[in-house]
Amino acid sequence: MERRTLSLPGWKTFFSGFDWRSFYRSKTAVICLAVILAFILAAAAYSIANKTVVLQVDGKASQVKTLCGTVDDLIKAQKVTLKKGDEVIPPLEAKLKENMKVVVNHALHATLIADGKTSKFISCRSTVGDALKEQGVNLSGKDIVYPSTDQRLKEGTKIRVVRVSVKEMAEEATIYPGVVRETDPNLASGLMRVVKAGKNGIEKRIWQVTYHDGQEFGRLLASSSVSRSAVDRVVAVGTATQVSRSGMNIRFKRALDVVASAYTYTGHNTSSGTPPGFGTVAVDPGVIPLGSKLYIEGYGYATALDRGGSIVGNRVDVFMNSYSQARLWGIRRVRVYVL
Repeated sequence: MERRTLSLPGWKTFFSGFDWRSFYRSKTAVICLAVILAFILAAAAYSIANKTVVLQVDGKASQVKTLCGTVDDLIKAQKVTLKKGDEVIPPLEAKLKENMKVVVNHALHATLIADGKTSKFISCRSTVGDALKEQGVNLSGKDIVYPSTDQRLKEGTKIRVVRVSVKEMAEEATIYPGVVRETDPNLASGLMRVVKAGKNGIEKRIWQVTYHDGQEFGRLLASSSVSRSAVDRVVAVGTATQVSRSGMNIRFKRALDVVASAYTYTGHNTSSGTPPGFGTVAVDPGVIPLGSKLYIEGYGYATALDRGGSIVGNRVDVFMNSYSQARLWGIRRVRVYVL
């Protein structure tokens, strides 16, 4: 098989027959060289002028490729609006350089509430903490800031500084005695008798009191110690359910000591709907239920059938047949047995 070789005779003929000496001496060669040189110089100038910088506006950074020569040109090219009080770093007249960082912080209006005063200020700082430093507000380790110091400062932010202090406070607290109950078969059921009076004790307490802006916010018990122990109170509790009165043995459920007054005819029936008569007693139903059968020392047997507005607690009102008898009874302390 015959092997053929691909050739480009046209180009070969052109280059071999071209008069390069005449071309170099011609005006065309001079123009071409000038164009090429201008292109090379333009490319070099573009390469030198084109820079990559970082533009940070209010904390947000972005990488920008620019031909601008100054910071001012860059800000205008990026359409960043400046107003009075805004902060630009480096200054507007500074020349841009490769990898330079340009920071723009817009001035923000804020309110500061601290140390009992409210003031308004303008700041270009990015965080609440930096704004407080700028305003000369020193914080202790316990002070509280709302919003927190790491939060970004925004237009109209209200910053509140709460001054926190902790102090120790000592006090003496009363330790109340316990009650020891002992049964007494000789004492009527429902009654109690003090056998031994108790005595209060004293406890010394150390509190850690936290103050917010001078006002107590909370307290924590740091330590306590007993400087005097309390003495228990001993009480005898009656268990007897039978008593002898006027030669009669009276069995009862419970007894109670009351203040007894007397009343006579009022023209009205009792709360139970019955007309009053001797043996009718007004009571506090919360203490003695209506309908209860009673034995009242100095009066005799009775029934709780009535109530009165002034008969509250351990208080009863016994019925007498006449006003003179009621006056003679008066007001006295008596023992009532609930049968």
